[in-house]
Amino acid sequence: MLLCVRWYLASNLSFRNLEGMIAERGISVDHATIHRWVVRYAPEHLKRFNSRKCPATGRWLIDETNIKVPGRWLYLYRAIDRNGDTVEFWFSKRCNLDAAKRFLRKALKRHGRPERIVIDGSQTNREAILSCDTTDRLQNRSRRPPEPIRIRQSAYLNNRIKQDHRVIKRRVRPMLGFQSVSTARGVIEMIHMMRKQQAKCAYNPQPSLADQFDLLAA
Repeated sequence: MLLCVRWYLASNLSFRNLEGMIAERGISVDHATIHRWVVRYAPEHLKRFNSRKCPATGRWLIDETNIKVPGRWLYLYRAIDRNGDTVEFWFSKRCNLDAAKRFLRKALKRHGRPERIVIDGSQTNREAILSCDTTDRLQNRSRRPPEPIRIRQSAYLNNRIKQDHRVIKRRVRPMLGFQSVSTARGVIEMIHMMRKQQAKCAYNPQPSLADQFDLLAA
């Protein structure tokens, strides 16, 4: 069961592809059953991975892209740090100021305040950063209020995260779109972060995907 989940998450395979691969090994499993396994265990694996995730640096790049989930297009907000590691991600039905602010609040709450954020020419993202930064500083009760987050708008500098989006796009094509948001979360970001080796693994500084899955399943 967990082997099927790992193969689906780590490889460009559809559920029907996995059904055939398992059948060659003498095991009869319907592709719908494999789908239910992925929907059930992918979010749990992501939760365990996040508990072992290495901290992000103080410089982020933020951008959004669109992903097709159950026949509809959703916006995927993403942030990476200057090392290229994934900081945070969030799905939204709309691409507007409210969505950008909800994503930033989630990122700030989980990872703290960055020193600088790089964005493209989006004024919506700029307004969201200024709003969330102001609110966060007003709520800060320390004697020395934090410095404002520096914003750098540059389409050229933000190309790095746009290139990072391409990995996600490659995952969507063979799967004919993700079947659920839960599946998309596990497939899109968890595997991508595993390949970047963002999890803390005390006994193996460079674990394989299989080693990381075994650690999460333990």
